[in-house]
Amino acid sequence: MNIVDISEEVRQAKSRFGIVGNAPALTAAVQRAIKVAPIDLSVLITGESGTGKEFFPKIIHAYGSRKHSKYIAVNCGAIPEGTIDSELFGHEKGAFTGAVASRKGYFEEADGGTIFLDEVAELPLPTQARLLRVLESGEFLKVGSSTVQKTNIRVVAATNVNIAKAIEEGRFREDLYYRLSTVGISVPPLRDRGTDVVLLAKKFALDFSERYRTPSIAFDESAEEIMMHYRWPGNVRQLKNIIEQVALFEAGHDIDADALRPYIPASGMSFMPATVAPDGGAHSYASERELLFNMIFRMRNEIDTLRATIEQIDGSAVRSTSAFTDTSDVVDDMPHSLVKFTPIHDIIRPVQRQPADDADSHALTLEDTERETIRRALERNEGRRKATAQELNISERTLYRKIKEYGLE
Repeated sequence: MNIVDISEEVRQAKSRFGIVGNAPALTAAVQRAIKVAPIDLSVLITGESGTGKEFFPKIIHAYGSRKHSKYIAVNCGAIPEGTIDSELFGHEKGAFTGAVASRKGYFEEADGGTIFLDEVAELPLPTQARLLRVLESGEFLKVGSSTVQKTNIRVVAATNVNIAKAIEEGRFREDLYYRLSTVGISVPPLRDRGTDVVLLAKKFALDFSERYRTPSIAFDESAEEIMMHYRWPGNVRQLKNIIEQVALFEAGHDIDADALRPYIPASGMSFMPATVAPDGGAHSYASERELLFNMIFRMRNEIDTLRATIEQIDGSAVRSTSAFTDTSDVVDDMPHSLVKFTPIHDIIRPVQRQPADDADSHALTLEDTERETIRRALERNEGRRKATAQELNISERTLYRKIKEYGLE
């Protein structure tokens, strides 16, 4: 879906709920919410923390047949396990210590309307069983009561948890998952939304300036470039936090890359091209793959340079490039700046020359070199994938995919 294909209904929904951005995946999510709204089905919204999942249940409620009834949002992760059943389903007087009177729960209060269960994967298993009963029959029991009550309610849930993994680990009921996810909506992370990050930054800066009456700020191309290539692990929420800091401390200034960089956490300085596929918003890995291959080629060039340097320093140590067998003692004493990505002996061994009689059967391809590089980097970082990805200067997503592709689990 291209920007020109956005319907007027989608434009109005974005404007009404303050959704900023033209990324195809975001537009598709909004359109999906509008389309499912009139049909009384359960919806599960997935996406990373901070992507703005909370906007979509509001769209579903506003464009549905229940729009004139109550809408209640519940953060399941913020309610203690001991009181979650009482909060959702209510309780009778004397049901537990402190229950001095009967109380309605959210499912009773929102009868006829919509309830949004945010962080639904945080619900304890007994509460999940109660929720499943509501979804299947509309029935529930108050805590401390044996009287079955009915409710007519639409449930929209959201989570940033990998539900498949949670089911595998026994933390989430599989039957509940299928009930909740009759229709699924996936909200894209900020790093996959291309130029949307610049639009959002300008909006947050303008909002801050108007709210607190401070001089406005402007971003130059270098600052926009940093924003578009930073990975934003905290997504829109993190971007807003950073832009508000910049708007406060740099009020009235033009913001360039040097001015913006101090506000971005150094621990997250993992800059990768953020690309959006024109055919539907799926993330493109072509640039990351190219980056990884370029890294390997650079390492090979550094190997050749180091070989020449070693030969000049000590001709007896290495007679020719075909004589390499193990340079660990030499390289381990070299300054780290000479070995940019990985110790040289970790690279040389996989590509050492094979005997002529079996060279064809053992010739290493680029994929072989890539696999060995990742394996040794994992060993050096004791299996810590985040540290390994940072060392190799690739994204964690790319590293996970490569680990699976090469069977390095």
